Parts: sequence; C-alpha cells; structure tokens
Amino acid sequence: MPLKARISEDMKAAMRAKDASRLGAIRLLLAALKQREVDERIELSDEQILSIVDKLVKQRRDSIAAFEKGGRQDLADQEQFEIGVLKAYLPEALSEAAVESAVAAAISACGAAAIADMGKVMAVLKPQLAGKADLGKVSALVRSKLAG
Repeated sequence: MPLKARISEDMKAAMRAKDASRLGAIRLLLAALKQREVDERIELSDEQILSIVDKLVKQRRDSIAAFEKGGRQDLADQEQFEIGVLKAYLPEALSEAAVESAVAAAISACGAAAIADMGKVMAVLKPQLAGKADLGKVSALVRSKLAG
C-alpha cells in the first residue's frame, strides 16, 4: 500500500475511534503533503513523503526544546505525542554502525579528502539515509571523518 494511502486510512481509523489528538497529528501531516503537491503541482512519491515526515519530526523536536525552555511542558508533551504518530510512517532507524559504514562507503565512492568535499558526500548520503537516520548527526559524522 502506498504511504499516502496508509496515512489516509490511519486518519479514517482515528476518526472512527474518536482519537482527537492522533487525528490532529495525522491531519497536520496530510495538510503538509497536500501543500507540497499543490505548490509544486506534482504527485508525491513515497520518498518525498518520507522527507516531509522527517522534516515535520525535526520541527517538532525544535518546538519541544523551545517549549521546555519556556516552561510549557504541556505543549512539549503534545509535540512529543505528535512525533510518536509521525515516526510510525518512517522506516526503522539505522544503527550507528550502519550509518558509519554508509558514510565510509560514500566518502570512498566520492574520493573525498577534505571538508570542501562534504557537499558531494552528503549528496550521495541524503537519498540513502533520508528518514532512516538523523541527517544532522550524519553531517557531523561526515565532517569529523573528513577533518580527521
């Protein structure tokens, strides 16, 4: 089943179960998908949907940090719940060892030797690891490998 259809079915199930908080999180996701489709006049592939879900999870993490800093634990808890709903659509995260081996393979494939080659390495890694690993951590790992 395509990912978009699965999300729509989950929305219908949340409506039937009268699960308002889950329904709200799924509706936010569907709105983001629809917005991208309308803006770019395309039908989203599963890979594009995964990148949007990954972006929404990252936004929620940033919001949690801001809410906790501001003393609004209730809003931070809501964002954490939404992350749980969104993560159900992401593939299982890769282990650190798998990420490190992918980084090493990409560095050798690009022939990267310095920080200046970081863009080439990330261009190879981004499609492979999107939704499977935190690309911020991957970027830091690539930077440390190329610097050292």
